[in-house]
Amino acid sequence: MLGWHRKIERNAIGLVLGIIGVASIGGIVEIAPLFTIGETVETVSDMRVYTPLEVAGRNIYVREGCYACHSQMIRTLRDEVERYGPYSLAVESQYDHPHLWGSKRTGPDLARLGNKYSDAWHVTHLYNPRDVVPESKMPAYRWLLRDAAKVDDLGGHLAALRAVGVPYTDEMIANASADAFGQANPDSGEAGGVTERYGAGTNVRLFDGDAVRVTEMDALVAYLQILGGLTDVAHTADLAEE
Repeated sequence: MLGWHRKIERNAIGLVLGIIGVASIGGIVEIAPLFTIGETVETVSDMRVYTPLEVAGRNIYVREGCYACHSQMIRTLRDEVERYGPYSLAVESQYDHPHLWGSKRTGPDLARLGNKYSDAWHVTHLYNPRDVVPESKMPAYRWLLRDAAKVDDLGGHLAALRAVGVPYTDEMIANASADAFGQANPDSGEAGGVTERYGAGTNVRLFDGDAVRVTEMDALVAYLQILGGLTDVAHTADLAEE
């Protein structure tokens, strides 16, 4: 075996072809299921897309590497369901680009986090986690309350997501920046357009308590408060009986 391995290593062309072959197998395994995704992912009537502010919050979630310590995937194991809630379904993340299912849980799973805690709790937790969870190992994200969220380019973000299959309308894209401001400022003139375009159940409120600016804290809390709430399919009676 050792002699065969040494022979391959000394043959540059053979080694390159071998690497390409092995990499191709891995690529096929990952890509092939995508050709049948239309047959394997459910469709539900009440599924909604992320609002522009939630998209901004999701981008911050990715930027800060939150997915490295928190998964968004509840397995079909009894202890997980009892702790976190109904197990995750593929349809719940069909508009996620990229998917943030994760596999490591330094912190708890967040798939059903939406509206479990108040906005004030999330702001306090993100500003200094140990104020609400004394044993927490999570770092503080104080700058989220200081830094204004970048909302002027959200129309471009929504257009890019539409290009990969998320059903944003021209109206949603055109009003993305205004809707981001309106969702974080319920008393503003822009707030009505948010519920009109994304549904009456959309969280429209002062997430960080600041009515003057839209901060990164607003965006991230808005995203966290919708996790598990884009559709109610996981909470249906039929699923519970399976």
